[in-house]
Amino acid sequence: MFFKTIDFSKYSSIKVGQPTQVLMIEEGDTIPADRYLIGGANNLLVSPTPPPLMMLSKDFATITQEGNMLVIGAAMPTGRIVSYAKKHDIGGFEFCSKLPGTLGGMLAMNAGVKEYEIFNILHSIKINGEWILAQEIEHGYRFAKLGGVATHARFELHYGFNQKLLDALLNLRSNQPLEPSAGSVFKNPENDYAGRLIEAAGLKGVRKGQMQWSTVHANFLVNLGGGTYEEAKSLIDLAKSEVLNRFNVDLVEEIKIL
Repeated sequence: MFFKTIDFSKYSSIKVGQPTQVLMIEEGDTIPADRYLIGGANNLLVSPTPPPLMMLSKDFATITQEGNMLVIGAAMPTGRIVSYAKKHDIGGFEFCSKLPGTLGGMLAMNAGVKEYEIFNILHSIKINGEWILAQEIEHGYRFAKLGGVATHARFELHYGFNQKLLDALLNLRSNQPLEPSAGSVFKNPENDYAGRLIEAAGLKGVRKGQMQWSTVHANFLVNLGGGTYEEAKSLIDLAKSEVLNRFNVDLVEEIKIL
C-alpha cells in the first residue's frame, strides 16, 4: 500500500473538494478497518474535513473468464466492462453504459437504470477475502449492505450482447445535465420522484454561489465552475427542508457526503 494525493476538485465528478491523502490498497494488502473506501468519486461530495480515505489500486481493475463465470475486480471502470462485454458478445451489462465510476461503487449502492440493477445479474462478491452469494447480501433500491470491502465480483456468463437495449437505455438517460455533477442527489421516494418534488418545491434552477439545482433535471446538483462544498451542502439542506415542509416527504441522499 502507498499514499497518493488526490485533488477532488479535479478527480470527483462534481469537481468539489481539495487535495487529500488517500491510501492506495494493492493486491495482498491487509485492508484497514478505520478508513472509508472510495472508488471513481462519481457520487461523492467531499467536505474540507473528510474521514481517512482509501482506494483500491489498479491491481483490482481486472476482468477474466473462469469457467462459466466472469470475474471482475472492483476497481474496473464501468465503461471498460461494457466494452469487454460487447467485444466478447456477453449480455447483461448493457445498462452499465451510462453509469459512471467503478464496479465497486455499483456494488456498494446496487446501482442501476430503471429496472436494471447490478444485483439482478450478480452471482457473488468477494468481501474481506471471502466469496458471498448475492442472495445472502441484504440489498434493495440503490442500497446494499456489504459489511466489508468488496474486491471482486462474479457473474454467470450469458452470451448475446443486446445493442438495441443499449441504445434504448442510453436514450433513457439523455435528460441529464452536461455540467459537472455527482448524479442523482436523492433516492426516489416510494411511488414518486425526487426531481419532481424538488421542482414542485420551486427549487429547479435555484443557485447558491457556483452550485445550482439543474435546470435540466431537478435532482442533479451541478457545478457551474468553482463551486464549493458549503454551497452544495446548503442547497441539499434547502431541498430536504422545503420538500419535507411542503409535501411531508423526507428525502434520503443517494450522494455520499464525506
